[in-house]
Amino acid sequence: MNEKVAQLLNEQITHEFYSAYLYLDFANYYASKGLDGFENWYRIQAQEERDHAMLFFQYLHNNSQKVTLGAIRQPDKALNEPIDPLKAGLEHEKLVTGLINAIYAAAHEAQDYRTMQLLDWFVKEQGEEEKNASDLITKMELFGGDPKSLYMLNSELKARVYTAPSLVL
Repeated sequence: MNEKVAQLLNEQITHEFYSAYLYLDFANYYASKGLDGFENWYRIQAQEERDHAMLFFQYLHNNSQKVTLGAIRQPDKALNEPIDPLKAGLEHEKLVTGLINAIYAAAHEAQDYRTMQLLDWFVKEQGEEEKNASDLITKMELFGGDPKSLYMLNSELKARVYTAPSLVL
Protein backbone atom coordinates (compact mmCIF):
# COMPACT_ATOMS: atom_id res chain seq x y z
CA MET A 1 0.00 0.00 0.00
CA ASN A 2 1.16 3.48 -0.81
CA GLU A 3 2.73 5.19 2.24
CA LYS A 4 0.66 8.37 1.91
CA VAL A 5 -2.59 6.40 1.59
CA ALA A 6 -1.72 4.32 4.66
CA GLN A 7 -0.91 7.49 6.62
CA LEU A 8 -4.20 9.13 5.64
CA LEU A 9 -6.14 5.98 6.58
CA ASN A 10 -4.41 5.97 9.97
CA GLU A 11 -5.31 9.62 10.47
CA GLN A 12 -8.89 8.84 9.49
CA ILE A 13 -9.15 6.33 12.32
CA THR A 14 -8.42 9.16 14.76
CA HIS A 15 -10.89 11.45 12.97
CA GLU A 16 -13.61 8.80 13.22
CA PHE A 17 -12.98 8.30 16.94
CA TYR A 18 -13.11 12.08 17.39
CA SER A 19 -16.46 12.06 15.57
CA ALA A 20 -17.70 9.51 18.11
CA TYR A 21 -16.51 11.75 20.98
CA LEU A 22 -18.20 14.75 19.39
CA TYR A 23 -21.49 12.92 18.97
CA LEU A 24 -21.35 11.61 22.53
CA ASP A 25 -20.91 15.22 23.61
CA PHE A 26 -24.03 16.12 21.62
CA ALA A 27 -25.91 13.19 23.22
CA ASN A 28 -24.81 14.42 26.64
CA TYR A 29 -26.08 17.92 25.85
CA TYR A 30 -29.49 16.60 24.78
CA ALA A 31 -29.70 14.34 27.85
CA SER A 32 -29.22 17.43 30.02
CA LYS A 33 -32.16 19.07 28.20
CA GLY A 34 -34.48 16.07 28.62
CA LEU A 35 -34.51 15.37 24.88
CA ASP A 36 -33.94 11.62 25.01
CA GLY A 37 -34.78 11.10 21.34
CA PHE A 38 -32.05 13.51 20.23
CA GLU A 39 -29.77 11.87 22.77
CA ASN A 40 -30.55 8.46 21.22
CA TRP A 41 -29.90 9.79 17.72
CA TYR A 42 -26.43 11.00 18.65
CA ARG A 43 -25.56 7.92 20.71
CA ILE A 44 -26.24 5.88 17.58
CA GLN A 45 -24.23 8.35 15.52
CA ALA A 46 -21.34 7.83 17.94
CA GLN A 47 -21.59 4.05 17.54
CA GLU A 48 -21.52 4.41 13.76
CA GLU A 49 -18.38 6.52 13.96
CA ARG A 50 -16.65 3.99 16.22
CA ASP A 51 -17.53 1.28 13.72
CA HIS A 52 -16.16 3.39 10.87
CA ALA A 53 -12.88 3.75 12.75
CA MET A 54 -12.75 0.00 13.26
CA LEU A 55 -13.40 -0.62 9.55
CA PHE A 56 -10.33 1.45 8.68
CA PHE A 57 -8.40 -0.26 11.49
CA GLN A 58 -9.26 -3.72 10.13
CA TYR A 59 -8.61 -2.69 6.53
CA LEU A 60 -5.08 -1.58 7.42
CA HIS A 61 -4.47 -4.83 9.31
CA ASN A 62 -5.86 -6.86 6.40
CA ASN A 63 -3.32 -5.14 4.17
CA SER A 64 -0.35 -5.73 6.51
CA GLN A 65 -0.11 -2.06 7.42
CA LYS A 66 0.88 -0.71 10.81
CA VAL A 67 -1.94 0.99 12.67
CA THR A 68 -0.96 4.11 14.58
CA LEU A 69 -3.57 5.46 16.98
CA GLY A 70 -3.46 9.21 17.40
CA ALA A 71 -4.63 11.35 20.30
CA ILE A 72 -8.33 12.15 20.34
CA ARG A 73 -8.98 15.75 21.24
CA GLN A 74 -11.80 16.89 23.46
CA PRO A 75 -14.91 18.25 21.71
CA ASP A 76 -15.03 22.03 22.00
CA LYS A 77 -18.27 23.08 20.30
CA ALA A 78 -20.35 25.68 22.14
CA LEU A 79 -23.79 24.16 22.69
CA ASN A 80 -26.24 26.76 23.95
CA GLU A 81 -29.44 26.09 21.99
CA PRO A 82 -30.99 22.79 20.90
CA ILE A 83 -30.17 23.54 17.26
CA ASP A 84 -26.44 24.07 17.97
CA PRO A 85 -25.45 20.38 17.95
CA LEU A 86 -27.39 19.87 14.72
CA LYS A 87 -25.57 22.69 12.97
CA ALA A 88 -22.22 21.59 14.37
CA GLY A 89 -23.00 18.04 13.24
CA LEU A 90 -23.59 19.13 9.64
CA GLU A 91 -20.41 21.21 9.68
CA HIS A 92 -18.50 18.21 11.00
CA GLU A 93 -19.95 15.81 8.42
CA LYS A 94 -18.83 18.18 5.66
CA LEU A 95 -15.34 18.14 7.15
CA VAL A 96 -15.32 14.33 7.20
CA THR A 97 -16.51 14.25 3.58
CA GLY A 98 -13.49 16.36 2.66
CA LEU A 99 -11.17 13.99 4.53
CA ILE A 100 -12.63 10.93 2.78
CA ASN A 101 -12.33 12.70 -0.57
CA ALA A 102 -8.66 13.48 0.13
CA ILE A 103 -7.92 9.83 0.88
CA TYR A 104 -9.76 8.84 -2.29
CA ALA A 105 -7.71 11.30 -4.34
CA ALA A 106 -4.46 9.96 -2.85
CA ALA A 107 -5.56 6.37 -3.53
CA HIS A 108 -6.47 7.29 -7.11
CA GLU A 109 -3.10 8.95 -7.64
CA ALA A 110 -1.36 5.83 -6.30
CA GLN A 111 -3.59 3.59 -8.45
CA ASP A 112 -4.70 1.85 -5.24
CA TYR A 113 -7.97 0.51 -6.62
CA ARG A 114 -8.61 -1.71 -3.63
CA THR A 115 -8.63 1.27 -1.27
CA MET A 116 -10.74 3.23 -3.73
CA GLN A 117 -13.27 0.40 -3.66
CA LEU A 118 -13.36 0.55 0.16
CA LEU A 119 -13.79 4.31 0.04
CA ASP A 120 -16.70 4.07 -2.42
CA TRP A 121 -18.84 2.91 0.52
CA PHE A 122 -17.66 5.82 2.68
CA VAL A 123 -18.33 8.35 -0.09
CA LYS A 124 -21.92 7.10 -0.30
CA GLU A 125 -22.21 7.06 3.51
CA GLN A 126 -21.05 10.67 3.75
CA GLY A 127 -23.73 11.75 1.29
CA GLU A 128 -26.32 10.12 3.54
CA GLU A 129 -24.80 11.64 6.68
CA GLU A 130 -24.85 15.16 5.26
CA LYS A 131 -28.46 14.76 4.09
CA ASN A 132 -29.58 13.40 7.49
CA ALA A 133 -27.84 16.26 9.30
CA SER A 134 -29.35 18.84 6.95
CA ASP A 135 -32.83 17.30 7.31
CA LEU A 136 -32.60 17.44 11.11
CA ILE A 137 -31.75 21.14 10.96
CA THR A 138 -34.72 21.77 8.67
CA LYS A 139 -37.06 19.89 11.01
CA MET A 140 -35.75 21.70 14.07
CA GLU A 141 -36.14 25.08 12.35
CA LEU A 142 -39.70 24.19 11.34
CA PHE A 143 -40.90 22.49 14.51
CA GLY A 144 -38.42 23.16 17.33
CA GLY A 145 -40.18 26.26 18.59
CA ASP A 146 -43.46 24.46 19.20
CA PRO A 147 -43.39 22.16 22.27
CA LYS A 148 -45.85 19.63 20.81
CA SER A 149 -43.98 19.43 17.53
CA LEU A 150 -40.64 19.18 19.33
CA TYR A 151 -42.09 16.31 21.37
CA MET A 152 -43.09 14.53 18.14
CA LEU A 153 -39.68 15.08 16.57
CA ASN A 154 -37.99 13.87 19.74
CA SER A 155 -40.21 10.75 19.68
CA GLU A 156 -39.28 10.11 16.04
CA LEU A 157 -35.57 10.25 16.88
CA LYS A 158 -36.05 8.03 19.92
CA ALA A 159 -37.31 5.24 17.66
CA ARG A 160 -34.01 5.02 15.75
CA VAL A 161 -32.12 1.76 16.26
CA TYR A 162 -28.54 0.94 15.45
CA THR A 163 -27.67 -1.11 12.38
CA ALA A 164 -24.03 -2.08 11.96
CA PRO A 165 -22.46 -1.45 8.55
CA SER A 166 -22.33 -4.45 6.24
CA LEU A 167 -19.07 -3.74 4.47
CA VAL A 168 -16.85 -6.60 3.40
CA LEU A 169 -13.19 -5.76 3.73
